[in-house]
Amino acid sequence: MTQGLGRMKSAARRKNPGTNKHVKSVTGQIDSIIKEADIILEVLDARFIDKSRNPELEEKVKRQGKVIIYILNKSDLVDVNELKRTVELEQVRPYIFFSSKDRKGSLSLRRLIKINAEKTKKDSVSVGVIGYPNSGKSSLINYLVGKSSARVSSQAGYTKGIQKLKLSKGLYLIDTPGIIPPQEKIQSTEEILVKLPKIGATTWDKTKNPDMVVASLVRQYPKILEDFYKVNAKGNSEFLIEELGKKLGYLKKGGLVDEDRTAKKILRDWQEGKISYFKKFGDE
Repeated sequence: MTQGLGRMKSAARRKNPGTNKHVKSVTGQIDSIIKEADIILEVLDARFIDKSRNPELEEKVKRQGKVIIYILNKSDLVDVNELKRTVELEQVRPYIFFSSKDRKGSLSLRRLIKINAEKTKKDSVSVGVIGYPNSGKSSLINYLVGKSSARVSSQAGYTKGIQKLKLSKGLYLIDTPGIIPPQEKIQSTEEILVKLPKIGATTWDKTKNPDMVVASLVRQYPKILEDFYKVNAKGNSEFLIEELGKKLGYLKKGGLVDEDRTAKKILRDWQEGKISYFKKFGDE
């Protein structure tokens, strides 16, 4: 690992995660890693491919002439064949459908990394891994390396520092903290407030107005939540929350449903992948 990377690790430990200085520090870390890496893996949520992309980072990678391999993660939660038919994937080539839960995609990804590593003509090749918080970067790295080298948590932003791990002889993976584009951190539009919890970048317990996120999920995926919770809400998210709250016993004084707690329960199930509604994809 370079001395610069070592200095960044020390700086990351000193920063307060809640400050603007921390945001600048993390952005600087990512910029340095993009510069150091020969290949970049961008981990995306297969359910929300466009929403989980980071165009600003992608542009930085491309300006430096680096290769981006798009990892369509959490593919156990989508119908891959249907996705290929309905979503324009030309913008994210080369891509790999990946699921650490179903143990799918590792061999294809290893082959693709090896092919691109050989093109560099270098004895030592570094592969940077980037993505939003809670995008599944650590799970991906653990699966590729074959051991629990990267810490894993369903809590967004769990990876605090930088780790450089050996994948094979002359091939290294660089794990990084998840990063939310700076403009999204300062915006408070409904679109952003809904988007970040949907893709897991803001965890369920820190989500403000979780009912808004649930309403968006119900609009986007009619009957999915209703079928999962066995509540016939007829596309009405407020009714879904009300009836589920009664079913779970999430009540406040006076017998009123605790809507916030119920909505967060739905969001937690969503973020943890419990609401699986598509067919599994086939073997490679």
